[in-house]
Amino acid sequence: MQQRRCLSFSAVRWSQSHHLIGYAVHSILEVMAEMTSDKILVVEDDRNLLDTLKYNLRKEGYEVVTAVDGAEALDVARREKPNLIILDIMLPKISGFEVCRILRKEMIVPILMLTAKAEETDKIVGLEIGADDYMTKPFSLRELLARVRAMLRRAKMVEKQPEEALLKVGDIEVDVARHHASKGTTTLELTPKEFDLLAFLARNRGFVFSRDQLLEKVWGYDFAGDTRTVDVHIRWLRQKIETDPNDPEHLITVRGTGYKLEG
Repeated sequence: MQQRRCLSFSAVRWSQSHHLIGYAVHSILEVMAEMTSDKILVVEDDRNLLDTLKYNLRKEGYEVVTAVDGAEALDVARREKPNLIILDIMLPKISGFEVCRILRKEMIVPILMLTAKAEETDKIVGLEIGADDYMTKPFSLRELLARVRAMLRRAKMVEKQPEEALLKVGDIEVDVARHHASKGTTTLELTPKEFDLLAFLARNRGFVFSRDQLLEKVWGYDFAGDTRTVDVHIRWLRQKIETDPNDPEHLITVRGTGYKLEG
């Protein structure tokens, strides 16, 4: 009788342990699935660079889809619905600029543009048509991966933000929930990153932020990135919200410190 009880007790213990192990494995698999749920589209016609980026992004746990020209990039983006796009400017068939312009009208997705040119004009055009950031070739793979992580993290933070009331600064209104901004009765046509920047400054009206602080708070970078990205967005935002961008009344430069929004 005692032996039967021992065997029964052992069976119960084994069953409980088996259940706990199964639960633990299931939890781990769920976490792994969440970690690897981000899908990245890499658009690059240089096969060697494409393979390098694909290999290293997959090592980081991302799902990677690719395209080697602009037409294919549009097809893959529409089909795969990536969480982030790494987009080269110089592409066959359709340029990266045009791909970015088209996708911006169809979906909200972080876009990191790659350029072999160091001219500021290319960077400004890319940012103006909706790219969130840019990197000039040759670039540090470590920095690119850091920027990818930061852009994805920032995108998820924005998705989780609760709906907010209208943010008002003078005659400027920012409706974060509807992703709509206006000045008086005029709708402001803003790129996604211009909108994020305006919303952040409106939420913190009157406070001065350095370029590094804006890079961290709006772009999500936790490292010293290229602060020219901030300057370019500030310049283009002034073109859209100021009556005279050369003599701004709202988006003010505090010399030697940074920027603030007043109204």
